[in-house]
Amino acid sequence: MPDYGTYCPVSIASEVVADRWTPLILRELVLGNTRFNDIARGLPGISRSLLVQRLKHLERRGVVDVRPLASGRGHEYHLTDAGRDLEAVLHALGRWAVQWMYHELDANDIEAEALMWWLHRRVDASALPAGRVVVEFDHTAPVRRRIWLLANRGELSVCLFDPGFGVDAVVTCTTPALARAFSGERTWRDATRAGDILVSGQRTVVSALPRWFLWSPWADDVRRRVAGGAGSAGAAMSTDRSLRRAAG
Repeated sequence: MPDYGTYCPVSIASEVVADRWTPLILRELVLGNTRFNDIARGLPGISRSLLVQRLKHLERRGVVDVRPLASGRGHEYHLTDAGRDLEAVLHALGRWAVQWMYHELDANDIEAEALMWWLHRRVDASALPAGRVVVEFDHTAPVRRRIWLLANRGELSVCLFDPGFGVDAVVTCTTPALARAFSGERTWRDATRAGDILVSGQRTVVSALPRWFLWSPWADDVRRRVAGGAGSAGAAMSTDRSLRRAAG
């Protein structure tokens, strides 16, 4: 990647972080993903070769530290002090997008697998049950997909196949409905009251489930944006009802 060759701090920073996919890779690292496959799961659409290239670039520029795993097979990617200092930059970019580009944020753009991966990374570990709890998420539209969250000993895992344990609760929704709850466009309570998200199962799990999640880092910004103009939210809910009807 050629340098801009301009004596300007913005130019220097752009050479490090402004290339395609790089800010999103940094987002995954900020969220705590340190393994290559975990970073890739949070970035549907990126090729593995390009991800390798971008991580090497960040390592060369002193933003990422690559450490071998204790097993001797594979590596972990950790932010350096310079990399961690970019967290505020990423948050500022997200807030700017919510404030000025909100009309381009479309909950229909996210796939179920990626959304569930984001959801499980944004959890309050202190709210997770001490024992094993399995929650099945039945995504009814736009693509029918079942994905399980397995809470066990204070950790949460995403299972793309039935983990083989008894299911304690079932969440039935369209992917956009869950995405809106994650983003802050609607609260979990409002979505369940409206019937856009249906939760059944053990009463203790059903009541505790929404407290597991911290939701999007920009959820508060989205809530303020929605409160300032309800038209887009109303249109989004109308779209979601159409999806539910299409799902049968």
